[in-house]
Amino acid sequence: MRLMRPLITAAAVAFALPALSQTDPLPSWNDGDSKAAIIAFVDGVTTEGGDDFVAVADRVAVFDNDGTLWAEKPAYVQLYFAIDRVKALAPQHPDWTTTEPFASILKGDIDKAFAGGHKAIAEVIGATHSGMTTEEFNSTVLDWITTAKNPETGRPVLDMVYQPMLELLAYLRANGFQTFVVSGGGIDFMRAFTEQAYGIPNPQIVGSSGKLKFDIVDGKPELLKEPDVDFIDDGPGKPVGIQMHIGKQPIAAFGNSDGDLQMLQYTCITDGPRFCAFVHHTDGTREWAYDKDSNVGQLDEGLSAASTYGWTLFDMAKDWKVVFPGTQ
Repeated sequence: MRLMRPLITAAAVAFALPALSQTDPLPSWNDGDSKAAIIAFVDGVTTEGGDDFVAVADRVAVFDNDGTLWAEKPAYVQLYFAIDRVKALAPQHPDWTTTEPFASILKGDIDKAFAGGHKAIAEVIGATHSGMTTEEFNSTVLDWITTAKNPETGRPVLDMVYQPMLELLAYLRANGFQTFVVSGGGIDFMRAFTEQAYGIPNPQIVGSSGKLKFDIVDGKPELLKEPDVDFIDDGPGKPVGIQMHIGKQPIAAFGNSDGDLQMLQYTCITDGPRFCAFVHHTDGTREWAYDKDSNVGQLDEGLSAASTYGWTLFDMAKDWKVVFPGTQ
């Protein structure tokens, strides 16, 4: 099954690359330090004979997903998927009406449902993301995400990707980079839509994962999703996930929260040309303004690290002409 809703922004960026490379490779970025730093880095690592030249095989760039490539407010998109799955599966689980956190979800009290923090979230994810094959799960995600909307803005979630980051992905790929998503989100959840959304194919997605079980059912091989967690690709897990799935240290890393800090440390606290940046959510008019005190995408230690190591902060209000495709 393919994603039927066209993501023309990602495609348009890709198809326009020959023209962009001769004019402005990042047209949705305002001229300033961030844009200049990106272009200088790319020029340096792609200029043969230069001191910073990096062979194509070693041009690896990693991107967090939530809050870095698309909006993560008021809560992670995958969490809304899980909430909708609780509602859809409730008739098969009558005990959920009296069992937390499911009971509160069914009553619409999301704050109470997830007052238990990571434990409650893990319980809901385990219950709603298991008991089906990987193919069935992929189809379920596709059916949901093609119509899902952000509860605050009312915009389709697939329209809340960041246009400047789509351009950055395309610009890097046009200059020989392999681009990977490295996210705390579920790897199977992201694989349902990331190629269409960002032009990043399934083998280049690194994420958290649940356990899988192989079996032959009616003569056909199947992978069944189980409720137990296998790997958490967040914080210090991100460098581990990069090694397990990519097997090569990146030379560029992009995040937006403290959960991405170790990924940027792994990428940039080393010799050779490197580029690390945080998307700093400073635009409360076109998106949301948040950092140190946010319950989603908290950026506190990362701000200090960026100052210490000289990493770039993409100031959304100052650096981006456009936030979402088709908007101003």
